[in-house]
This record gives sequence, structure tokens and C-alpha cells, in this order.
Amino acid sequence: MNRTKIIGTGSYIPSVKQKNSDFHTHKFYSANQELIEGESEVITDKFEQITGISERRYISEDQSSSSIATVAAERAIKDSGIDPETIDQIIFAQNFGDVVKHTIQTDAVPALASRVKHNLRIKNPRCVAYDILFGCPGWVQGVIQADAFGKAGMAKTSLVIGGETLSRVLDMHDRDSMIFADGAGAAVVKYEDSSDDSGMLSAASLSHTLDEAFYIHLGKSNFPESDPRIRYIKMHGRKVYEYALTHVPVAMKECLDDAEVAIADLKKIFIHQANEKLDMAVIKRFYKLYGIREVPLNIMPMNVHELGNSSVATVPTLLDQVRNGDFPEHELNKGDVIMFASVGAGMNINAITYRV
Repeated sequence: MNRTKIIGTGSYIPSVKQKNSDFHTHKFYSANQELIEGESEVITDKFEQITGISERRYISEDQSSSSIATVAAERAIKDSGIDPETIDQIIFAQNFGDVVKHTIQTDAVPALASRVKHNLRIKNPRCVAYDILFGCPGWVQGVIQADAFGKAGMAKTSLVIGGETLSRVLDMHDRDSMIFADGAGAAVVKYEDSSDDSGMLSAASLSHTLDEAFYIHLGKSNFPESDPRIRYIKMHGRKVYEYALTHVPVAMKECLDDAEVAIADLKKIFIHQANEKLDMAVIKRFYKLYGIREVPLNIMPMNVHELGNSSVATVPTLLDQVRNGDFPEHELNKGDVIMFASVGAGMNINAITYRV
């Protein structure tokens, strides 16, 4: 039996730290462009209590999504030990392209995957490079897509990247802007023999677009005197929260059940680092679907507290950190069953059950 296996991971965590205290001088406005009364320090303290985020990472002025993704990709390739010329496809999950500092346009021509392939100096023309836009679940969807290509006999080895620089599309007068961050994560996946029963066991994907399509979108600044030509990432926070809490646990259960794995055998859940409160609520509801009221200790590694929400980069970055031993309380051992799960703009949801 062949299965898709993760044979190498890499990530890039930007060096610029943006702490909550750095927002104390900001004036925040509502979606109606009305000044929010109260000290900014009180607003940021409440924000941290809800999200668990105390700081986040931003790229420096000379960096871009494709440049930091290249670093993550290089590290994943090195970790895998493969010859980069043997990569059949590069799948880059992103949402805003490269946004040059102090400009108002995204740049996705050529595709960011093509830019990474160029940066890696891969000569093989049969290494196909393309981007996918699937919101925050993009990297997980990229792995699902790589698995499908493997099963179809069209691509054996894929480099799947999730990279985003949300600091370039933030409205600093919007409280929601404090959630978002920059980062890049990558994995080399290979469709190969799985006599040890390891690899990808099952997957689930969903898209809800009737009422939900614009829960996360681009819109004008909350600041009344802003340039109307410039649009920023916007979010209907309450609707996103309710959507995720309603649909993500169900998709996760479907995925685990399809893998024919007992809930007691699940060792780790790598969930999109949206915010601490939401992630904890989703996991609790997921276990409740199995009649379990107490979530197992250390089931869910988290890096959102220090790194914020870097969209498509959160899951692969977290996986790379755990594989590298950055979280001593979270170990991955051969035979462990883990799950990847994510939710984001679209609105989209997905999950993967995977045996290490």
C-alpha cells in the first residue's frame, strides 16, 4: 500500500516582534468609523485575555511572502534529504501574493510558487509550480491536493508551502488587526510505500459560501480619514467564531471516523492557530461529539501566544516546531496518530488524519 508521507519540514519565523504594548499608542475605530472610547492599553489587555496572543511576528521591510517561503522551503528540502530536482510540484498556499512595503497592490504574477522555484534554482521543467487560495486552511488543502496527485500517479514528490505576510494588509485602526502575523512553513510530502501503515489516512474538506463567503474579506479602513483606494483584511469576528465552532468539530469527527481510528488513539491535534479561545472551544466540542467532556492533557500544541495568527503558515510552522523539539511537552513518536485541522476565509474547513 502506498500513502502520502511527510518526509521533511521547515519554517521561517520573522525576527521582528510586535508586542501588545506596541499598540498602546494606537487609536482604534469601529467598523462604522467611530472612535472606540477607552485607553488602548485596556483594549489590548482585553484582547490578550480573549485570544491568548501577547505578541506576533512581522517581516522586515526588505522581505516578502515569497522570500520567507523560500527559506522555509530550503529547510524542508534539507530536512527531507531529497534532491530538489526530483520535486514534481510546488504548491504554494497563500492569499495576498507579495505586497511590497508602502505599496497598495498585491503582486501574484508570476505565482509565488514560481518565484520560490526560481529562488531554489530548480531547473526541472516538469516540476510544476502553482498557487492555491483557500484561506487559512490553504496549507492543509495543499497536502490533500498533493495526496490526490500521488494517488492519480501524476506527482510522487511535492513541496507544499504555506506563507503569508498579513502585516502588509493590516488596518492598524482595527482591533482585529492585532490577531494577524507573518510567517512561512513548508513540508516535502512523498507518495510511497507504507508497509508500516504510516502516512495520510483520511481527509475532509468543506466550503460554505452562501451566507458565509464574506465573513473574511477586504474592506476599507476603520479610520475615517483613510485613503479609500486602499483595502485591508477585515473579519466579522463573531460570525467566524460561530461558524468555526459549529462546523469544524463535525469535519474533524468525519475525518477521524473515515480513518477508522478511535478517539482514544489520537495523540496530537495541530489546529490552525486562530486564537486560543476559539481553538480550545473547537477541541472541547470535538471531544464532546464522542461523549468525552475532559480534553486530554497536551493534546493540542499552540504557538499563537508568541507568533499570532499567520494564516496558512500556522499549521506547518507548528508542526515543524514540534518535530524540532521546540515544545518539550509535545513529542511525536513513530505510530502516533495526529490530526491537522483548519478553518478560514471562503469559508473553508479541512482536516487530515495522519499516522507518524
